[in-house]
Amino acid sequence: MDGAPRTLRCFNERHTAEMLSDDGVETVTSVEQNKVERSIEEVFTAYKQIHSLPQPTLLREHHYLYLKKGLRHLSDAYECLDASRPWLCFWILHSLELLEEPIPSAVASDVCQFLSRCQSPTGGFAGGPGQHAHLAPTYAAVNALCIIGTEEAYNVIHREKLLDFLWSVKQPDGSFVMHVGGEVDVRSAYCAASVASLTNILTPKLFEDTTSWILRCQNWEGGLSGVPGLEAHGGYTFCGTAALVILGKEHMLDLKALLRWVVSRQMRFEGGFQGRCNKLVDGCYSFWQAGLLPLLHRALFKEGESELSRQRWMFEQQALQEYILLCCQNPTGGLVDKPGKSRDFYHTCYCLSGLSVAQHFGNQELHHEMILGREENRLAPTHPVYNICPEKVAQALQHFLRLPAPEDDRWTGASAGDRLSDPASASGSVDNQS
Repeated sequence: MDGAPRTLRCFNERHTAEMLSDDGVETVTSVEQNKVERSIEEVFTAYKQIHSLPQPTLLREHHYLYLKKGLRHLSDAYECLDASRPWLCFWILHSLELLEEPIPSAVASDVCQFLSRCQSPTGGFAGGPGQHAHLAPTYAAVNALCIIGTEEAYNVIHREKLLDFLWSVKQPDGSFVMHVGGEVDVRSAYCAASVASLTNILTPKLFEDTTSWILRCQNWEGGLSGVPGLEAHGGYTFCGTAALVILGKEHMLDLKALLRWVVSRQMRFEGGFQGRCNKLVDGCYSFWQAGLLPLLHRALFKEGESELSRQRWMFEQQALQEYILLCCQNPTGGLVDKPGKSRDFYHTCYCLSGLSVAQHFGNQELHHEMILGREENRLAPTHPVYNICPEKVAQALQHFLRLPAPEDDRWTGASAGDRLSDPASASGSVDNQS
């Protein structure tokens, strides 16, 4: 950042006034909230005592070493994630690309070979070799391969069989199950739409009635639930909204109600986001919630809401960066949910993704003002629909759009003009209307 360092919120005496007041009515929720606020106040207090000149620092080298080690070796503690191994590849690779750390070609090739062993003979990817295909690791594997972005990586994806898998989990009401015989929720619609659009196998027939099913997930709060009729949740809201962006139907949401809901999830004292009403702050929602706002910005602009779409400060970007940089960094590398929690690759990925959104969302003429701390804190931008870097999205789209449609009777009569909107139009540029 050019010029003098800006004053941090936690250096402002009025900041403590943002702490919870339970009005003398103690509840389980208020007790837990007070505990979190006290732990964060301790972090802020310690920082103020040490630093007379506030310059929060992204611990780049520490995070890089933590991630680099994870690509080659995981401790026994990760045994519980045996069915999530493509996710580990994605979380680590995306974190590295945000840090702009190159992936050695030998490592990239090893990841491709491993993910090829996770690909099911019937299409889609499983959580590990020999397991059943599942939409969640399919999304993670396709994203990881697109991050690598080599011919070897693209060639791992068997598009015809992937299309077969997507049809096998499509339901008559437009929803998708996560795996054959599995559960339905809005994550599955997003995972299906994401991989189908990136690999050029997306047609209206495959997603027939999906839009109407997702729209039923938006509830009275304004956010989206996992299935129609339940509580709004940050992860599900992102998934449903991003899926509708891919399908070109985001305008059918109640956009103003959605905007009210998501901006209300940023915590006044902590600066980070919660996932649901009356829940605690969590670093991962730095992306699941803040990542919604570039999508809403674009949708509101398209709907003619010029005043709303011009609002650079749809959320307090500095506050989110403070929370991530001061409260979520493990001093030995990796990022965490909140102070006192253990580091992991999931929170490392989504804290860094949210930090990227906070740095890059808004008017590019004022971009230098959005980087909190030194310029070395700057991360690469992330695509708000797919959550991989925009150039990797463009490269993958260009590659797969050159390939012919899979030989499948379900494509009969579907010309390029019959397909859903070009996925490139769902770029969700963080600054294309500023």
